[in-house]
Amino acid sequence: MLTTINPKLPMRDKSLTKAFYINQLGFTEIADYGDYLILQKDQIEIHFFEFKALNPKENYGQVYIRTNAIENLYDYFLDNKIHMHPNAPLQTKPWGQKEFALLDPDNNLLTFGESV
Repeated sequence: MLTTINPKLPMRDKSLTKAFYINQLGFTEIADYGDYLILQKDQIEIHFFEFKALNPKENYGQVYIRTNAIENLYDYFLDNKIHMHPNAPLQTKPWGQKEFALLDPDNNLLTFGESV
């Protein structure tokens, strides 16, 4: 049986990825294996693999993260000066989710959503 999913996203610079996710988004480091990094926040893990040749303009990495406190999370990110994706501010979608999105330093799209 399936129990969880841990997305794997590309990163060009591990120190930049760590700084963004830990210092700005509030993640903690679980493991650092040189060219492979595992970060956690609450009950989710995101794994990162080194891809130094990544062109962020050609990166289509995306993760949809469910939350049970979308407005609190949105306010927390705004308070920490996180730039929201210009096309994805907090809003209720026709598919029954209230959501917002942001881009990490490598242009991975993180969308956060809560059922309404």
